[in-house]
Amino acid sequence: MANIQYWGTGRRKSAVARVRLVPGEGNITINKRTFENFFPNRTSRLIVLQPLELTNMTGRFDVICNVQGGGVTGQAGAIQLGIARALTKVDPDSRPQLRKAGFLTRDQRMTERKKYGLHKARKAPQYSKR
Repeated sequence: MANIQYWGTGRRKSAVARVRLVPGEGNITINKRTFENFFPNRTSRLIVLQPLELTNMTGRFDVICNVQGGGVTGQAGAIQLGIARALTKVDPDSRPQLRKAGFLTRDQRMTERKKYGLHKARKAPQYSKR
């Protein structure tokens, strides 16, 4: 018998998370590390758990996640989006609830590239008349 699993991909800034939901006790593994070990910051842990708590699926699925790129906050946001997308495949009726809470919206803001002749993306050298 095939093992049931649900996939979701999340992106935030330059972080990409591939999330897999497997029926289980609610264990969360990120890059083969425990959830508390990967995110020692409590705020990041709350961001990741929000979609599960909203849909009351906290103890029903094990979350296995691979995340690459970005920083801590970007990775947490990417995992949140990946979990929310996977939950819509588990229960399509939860989609409006997740959409209203803003968990299915991809935050498209990215770092603006540096342009030549400037110090950074927009910071210009100091102007001198003479």
